[in-house]
Amino acid sequence: LDLIGVPHFGGPQDGEKQPDMGPGGKLEHDEDVGAVIVGFDRNINYYKIQYAQLCINENPGCEFIATNTDAVTHLTDAQEWAGNGSMVGAIKGCTGQEPTVVGKPSPLMIDYLCNKLGLDKGRICMVGDRLDTDILFGTDNGLKSLLVLSGVTTEEKLLSQENTITPDYYADSIVDFFVDETAKVEASA
Repeated sequence: LDLIGVPHFGGPQDGEKQPDMGPGGKLEHDEDVGAVIVGFDRNINYYKIQYAQLCINENPGCEFIATNTDAVTHLTDAQEWAGNGSMVGAIKGCTGQEPTVVGKPSPLMIDYLCNKLGLDKGRICMVGDRLDTDILFGTDNGLKSLLVLSGVTTEEKLLSQENTITPDYYADSIVDFFVDETAKVEASA
């Protein structure tokens, strides 16, 4: 947002803020806010949720935008952590509004790139480690898709009966594409 001159606030600088929830307490908000963008925030708190709710519910035309709706993320190698979808869910819950999702699997990115760069979707392969974002992005937008099993999705989850998202290809890791062997081609007689 800084790069394109859009004023903004929130993020880490609001991580310690707390609304006055005593008798008569209320949170004042900027009535000129035209969009609430929910991205992954390690400093999410009640102040931010309430501020977002007020802007979306009380500012005419205020847009609710989500960068993604990932249920979980990998912040450490020890476990999965609640992802941006949990933060988006908190705002959905108190506003009753559905966000415009601008990240995967939304078509916004690929449509922009194809138009801007003159790309043919039929020649693009989306490579990623998440079925519900990366692979869905590929399948929903007319791209080939390759799931790598080195991240979020396991082979067990991919092949389970509950899974409804199927990549065109899958591999253990992106490293599988870097083979040290030279291809041997025999001349036909």
